[in-house]
Order: sequence, then C-alpha cells, then structure tokens
Amino acid sequence: MQINRIFIYFISLLLLFSCSKDKKAAVLLKNYELVWADEFDYKGKPDSTKWNYELGFIRNNEKQYYTDSLKNARVENGHLIIEAHKEKILNIDFNSEDFNDKSWLHYIPKIDTAQYTSASLTTKGLVEWVYGKIEVKAKLPRGVGQWPAIWMLGENKKEVGWPKCGEIDIMEHVGFNKDTIFGSIHSEAYNHIDRTQKTQGIFIDKPYDKFHVYAIEWTSEKIDFLLDGRVYLQILNEHKTSDEWPFDQNFCLKLNNAIGGMWGAQKGIDDTVFPQQMAIDYVRVYQLK
Repeated sequence: MQINRIFIYFISLLLLFSCSKDKKAAVLLKNYELVWADEFDYKGKPDSTKWNYELGFIRNNEKQYYTDSLKNARVENGHLIIEAHKEKILNIDFNSEDFNDKSWLHYIPKIDTAQYTSASLTTKGLVEWVYGKIEVKAKLPRGVGQWPAIWMLGENKKEVGWPKCGEIDIMEHVGFNKDTIFGSIHSEAYNHIDRTQKTQGIFIDKPYDKFHVYAIEWTSEKIDFLLDGRVYLQILNEHKTSDEWPFDQNFCLKLNNAIGGMWGAQKGIDDTVFPQQMAIDYVRVYQLK
C-alpha cells in the first residue's frame, strides 16, 4: 500500500512538471508574433522575394555542386524540395577568373567536373534577423554521405570571416548517424576547427519517414535548441566578448543538403541511394512582441 502511494505521488509530480513546462511554452508562444514565413503553398521555383541561391562549390570540401535548377530546388505539393542527384556537371569556376572570388576553397582547382548536384537556399541579401524563434518543419534525406542542414550565419562574415561572424546550426544530420540530429553554435572561441564547438546530439524517431519541427529560441541571453517543441540544448551568453557570443547581430537563414564533405563523408558516400531529398513543410520566424 505504501509503495502504491509513493508510485502515485511520483507519477503526479511527473505530470505536474510536464504540465508546467507545457504552460510555460504556451505563455512564451503567446508573447511571439509571426514576422516572416514561407508556407510553400505555390508551385515551381522557390519564392525569389524570400530565397536566394548559393551556386557552385561553397564550403567544407563538399562534393555537390549547388545549382538553381528545378531538379535540385522546387516547390511542389505544399513542400519545398531540396533534392540531391548523382550526376556530372561542369565546374564553371575551374580555371576561370571567377575563381578569385573563391580562392579560399583550395579544392576547387582539382575539380573540373562535379559528380553530384544539390541546392542551398539562403535569405542573405533579402532578410535577416536578430533574436526570435526560428522554426522549420522538415523531413530528412536518407543515406550515408547525406548532410542536410538548417542553419544561420552572421551578417558580418564578409568583414570578419568565419567563425568570428558566428554560426547557429538549428539542425544538422549526417547519414552515417541515422537516428541523431545535432544543434550547435560556432564562434571564434567555440568552433569545430579547434574542437571547442558547443553542441548536443539527440535521438530522433524516423527522420526520413515523417516530419519533425526543428527550432531555436534566441534572445540576448541564451539560445535554446528544440526538437518537436522540447528543449534539448541551451547555450547561455557568458557576457565575455564577441569571440564567445557573436549573436547580437543579424543572421541569415540557410537550407541545404550537402553531399560528403569534412563531416558528411567520414564513412564514405553511398551512391546507390540517389536521388535523395529534404522536404520542408514550412519555415516560420517569430519575434517577441
């Protein structure tokens, strides 16, 4: 009898704690207002008033060549589709004058023809935000070598470079770690080059078969990382310098599916899985009233 009472008391505490968290989340949501969104309720090319394309080889020794082709980025059936293909495409930067603009990508001169295509969309040049709740509902691509990401980059990257500009990875997934997604931040003090990045992985159920909501709640004091409404990582502002916290400036949003690269290719690339797509149901940005 005593054991049953203790058990009931314990369950009651758990329910109370859960309800309390839900109430806090509901109150916080009431304090937000929607300031920008794409519900993808149209067809064809992504809305050019909301999205720009990144083109060519961009970063991280990745193997895909980013294009603006409908094959790689399109809106259909209420979803943004970012689709990677195993196909050859000429690298227009190979031995061209344009290479001067990407001279930091040292692997470009070695590649005259890419073996994969994909897409990377960004709000840079159109809209950027400082603080808020950024929420993306997405279904992920499947297979070793896939590296989909939902992430943000500081507006001063051109002036100060990476990682000093700051990076917020709302969601990263690598196909060889099939049941896990990661949230991370990178800065001058905390970054993956020095292996000091602040990061956390979390188990995710069937990310290839169903949609999940990936989000951050970002203020001047902290960044919370959420999976389906639950916080799994919190990064606090230490109030030191911008080397630790470069997150008091505008950031653009990026959506991409990379192939291979420094992280994505650590266990190779499975060429039998292509094509693979990241499907995005919506992107919503809220800010406090």
